[in-house]
Formats: sequence, structure tokens, C-alpha cells
Amino acid sequence: MEIDAAPLTRVPLWINRNFALLWAGQAISFVGDFVFDTTLILWIAAQIAVGQSWAPIAVSGVLVAVAAPTLLIGPISGVFVDRWDKRHTMLVADAARAALIGILVLTSGAIPLPILDGGRLPVAGQLVMIYAVVLLATTAQQFFGPSRVAMIGDIVAPELRERASGLGQVTMSLAMILGPPIAAPLVFNVGVQWALFVNAASFLVSFVAILLVHAPPAARSIVPGQTGRFRREFVDGLRFFSRNQVLRTVLIACIIIMLGVGALNALDIFFVTGNLHTSPSLYGWLNAAFGVGAVMGAILSTLFARRLHPARVFWLSLFAAAACLLVYSRLTSFAPAVVVLLLIGIPSAAVNVVVTPLLLNETPRELVGRVAAVLNPLISLASIISIAVSGLLVSTLLRHLHAAVFGMRFGPVDTIFSVIGILVLAAAVYSAINLRGSVAASSASSRAAPDAPGAGRTDPESAPGLAP
Repeated sequence: MEIDAAPLTRVPLWINRNFALLWAGQAISFVGDFVFDTTLILWIAAQIAVGQSWAPIAVSGVLVAVAAPTLLIGPISGVFVDRWDKRHTMLVADAARAALIGILVLTSGAIPLPILDGGRLPVAGQLVMIYAVVLLATTAQQFFGPSRVAMIGDIVAPELRERASGLGQVTMSLAMILGPPIAAPLVFNVGVQWALFVNAASFLVSFVAILLVHAPPAARSIVPGQTGRFRREFVDGLRFFSRNQVLRTVLIACIIIMLGVGALNALDIFFVTGNLHTSPSLYGWLNAAFGVGAVMGAILSTLFARRLHPARVFWLSLFAAAACLLVYSRLTSFAPAVVVLLLIGIPSAAVNVVVTPLLLNETPRELVGRVAAVLNPLISLASIISIAVSGLLVSTLLRHLHAAVFGMRFGPVDTIFSVIGILVLAAAVYSAINLRGSVAASSASSRAAPDAPGAGRTDPESAPGLAP
């Protein structure tokens, strides 16, 4: 029996059963993901490769295992996501990831394997198994992520998508704060297998939640019963993306941002010790401050994005982030840095909140998977390039940089951070120029709405900003 999509999408978000299930499952899964990420780093650095000179390379192998499928599988996954049933794709991805993490539990040596000498794999075998599981789990994520975006478009009304995206960003930020502190005591006090079990269980919770979702029939990129042509469908997605000014602007702006933010993530620990003159032990407080700001930003943008228009929130947030980053690059003490990073978290979260509504509002349903699959790989590639280039510059060309300009002193790391602020400012200017047409068109449409039949009636379930 087919499900009518209309009754599902027009219900206010707080009583929308389908989104509530999807959101709850993802909230648990997000916590499990951050527990898992931290667990892998601690497991490799403090147990498998402890005291070894190659430990940093071993940890970096996890990043490579994440990057490879993101860059290679991510761009093409959208074609299949648009062909397949979204809910079924998400169920298969969650089941596969739960099983893969279960394999790692066996690898950890929690259950001695009689077929192996000593009951567990050797060090090399453990590392290979970790990398393989991370690579396959990340591959599954490339299909899960676009399917989730498409399903939100199906079960949430357009006027409530900002709120849906905001709730997702709030849970992601909270998971970022809660996950790592949970992982450390589990690994060192209980055992790495229990930290892995938390992540496997989170995927099972997400699986059950998605199983209970009543989604409308899946959109397909080809007529049922006909053979799909991968190349044609892939090119169709790229062509639509390249010709849509809003999507093209968002992508280019995000790439510019990540060319800077990747360097910020890679070099911030050196900024803490060299510029803020602070112990590395306090580095975690900066991350926590950013997380708190991200929660605040997600809440505020959820409240105001519909009134201001997502495109306007996008570029205004970039201007705010650029200003905060330029201030941050000039700081020399720890306490102000905590405050500024909290402020940076607010517009950063706002940008993340409005990207999904912008994507869904601009994209036909049958192309959502391919459009969503274009963003993440290119943004990830920009981040990887940024990390590599910034590390190379600090270690070579800028290593001995010590200059003074207009009374301000510049060293290697703070100079790069200043460039990051300028890059984000450039992205803000570019976005403001190119997205003004989208805001103007939306405003004209809103002004024309009273001429439609039934105008003048205020319906709290359909009027933007009035739904409970």
C-alpha cells in the first residue's frame, strides 16, 4: 500500500512522528560516531602502537581510510541513491555498519579466537582490520547521508526544513561535546571492546528507528523497469548542479571556507602552545567552547532562518565568522580565545543549518541524491588540501617567519590563521553577491502570495515562523 506524502509533510515538526523517529535514531548514532572516532585514535596511539615511532603514521591511516571512499565513492553514490528506495538504503547501511563494528570487537581481543596464535591478531593484522572496517563503514555512509537528506525532504514540509536542519545540528554539536569524554574512560577503564560496542549499538538503534518510519514512495531517476544509464544520470546531476546559481554558490563558498578551516583544525594545537602560551592540556576546552557556540548557533538559526531567508543567513554568518577568525588570529592569551571560539561556533553552526534547506529548496526530488553527493567529497578534498598545504608551509617556508606590520607581530601559525579569516571573508562577499537574487525572488513570491485563493488566512501549520 502506498503512503500519501502530503499528510506526512504538512504536520508541524514537533508532532511529526516520522521526523521524530529519524531524528532520535540519528541523535544516538551521532554520539556513537564520536565515541568511535575517539576510540580509534586512543586504541591505536595508546595501545596498539604505544611507544612506537610510527604511531602518528598509524593514526593518520585512519584519516586515509575515511578520505578514500569519501572522495572516490561519494561523487557516484548519488546516482544509486536516486535510483533506490531511500529508507531501504539507510537500513542496509546501518545494518552493514553495525556488523562491521562487531567484527572490530572480535579484533580487539575481547573474545579470544582459538584459530589465532595468542587468541588475537598481530599488530599489523589489527591495523589492517581497523583500516578495512573504517573504509567499508565510510563507504556505507556515502549512501546513507544523501538518502537521509532526501528523506528529510520527503517527510518535512518546506517551511519546516530550517527547523529540522537546526535540530540535526544541535544534536551533532551535543554529540561532539559528549562523545569524546565518554570514549576515554571506556577505553582505559572498561576496555576498547565496550567503546566499540557503544557505536555498534547506536547503529542498531538508528536501524530500528528508521524501520518505524513511514516514508512516501521513493523518487527514482529512471522509469521503473528500464535499465539505468549510469553515465547519463551522473552527468545529469552534475549539469543541474553547475547550472543552478544557488547550489553553485554554496559549493564554491564551502570549498573556499574549507581551504582555510582545514588548516585551522590542523594547526590550532600549535597556536595554543605558541601564540596563546598555554599548556596543551587545556586544548580540549577550546573544542568544548566551539561546541557550546555551535549549539547556540543551531538554536538561533533555527529560530530566525525562515524569517531572514536561508541564503541571507548563509552569507551573514560567513561575515560574522570571518570577523571572529581575524580577531582569533591576533590573540595572545587563553581566556579571550575561549570566548572568541565560542562566538565562531555560532555562525559556523548557522551555515551548516541552512545548507540542507537551500539544497532541498533548489533541487527536484529525483536529483536530491546526486546533488547531495556532490557537496561532501569536494568539501572533504578542500579540507585535505588545506591540511597538507598548511602543514607544509609551517614546516618550511614560514618556519622562521617573525614580522611586524603596523605594530602587529606575525608568526607562522597566526599568519595562516589571518589568511583563513580573509578566505572566509572572500566567501562571504562572493555569497552575498550571488545569492541576493535568490532572496529577492523569495521575497517577491511572498508578496505575491496574498493574491492567491484563500489568502489572508493565517494557518499556524503552514505559515512560516508560526508553527509550534
